[in-house]
Amino acid sequence: MAHPHNRAIANMKASSLIGVIEESKMTYVRENLSVFLHESQIKLLKQVKKHEKPHHKRIRIKQFEKAEKDDLFNMHLGLYLNKYKKLAKNGLIEIDLNPDNGLAYDCSLTSKGSEVLDEIATLESEWEEIVGISEEDMEVLKKMALNSFEISYKHKKKRGFIF
Repeated sequence: MAHPHNRAIANMKASSLIGVIEESKMTYVRENLSVFLHESQIKLLKQVKKHEKPHHKRIRIKQFEKAEKDDLFNMHLGLYLNKYKKLAKNGLIEIDLNPDNGLAYDCSLTSKGSEVLDEIATLESEWEEIVGISEEDMEVLKKMALNSFEISYKHKKKRGFIF
C-alpha cells in the first residue's frame, strides 16, 4: 500500500517540503534528547555556541554599540534575557549580567550545555541516516544553502547587522 501522504507530498512546493523535512528532524531530536527542550530552546542553545566564537562576539558587540537603545530595544532585550534564563535554569548556560565587553549581558555554555549540543549533533546525524540523505543529496543541499545564505546575508548587511 502506498504511503497516505504520497499525493500531498507530490503536490507540495519546495518551501513546504523544506518545512516538512525540518519538522521531521526537530521531532526526531526532541523525541530522543535526554532533556526536554522546546524547538526554540534548541536553536537558542546553538546560538550561544555560535556567539562564543571571538569573531561572532566582536560582531555582537558592534551591533549592540550601534543599536538605538529605545523602549522597543529594551523590551526585546528583556524578552531574550528571559529566554536565556530558562536555559540557565536547566544548567545549560551561564549568564553574565555584567560582562566587561560592552554588552548588556553575555552567555556561555556550561559543560552540560556542551554535552547536550553534542547529543543533538549525534541525533541529527542519526536522523540523516534514517531519512537516507546521500552524498549527492548533500551536494545539492550545500549548493542550496550557499544560495540561501546570500539572501540572509544581504538582508543583514542592509540592516547594518542589527536585527
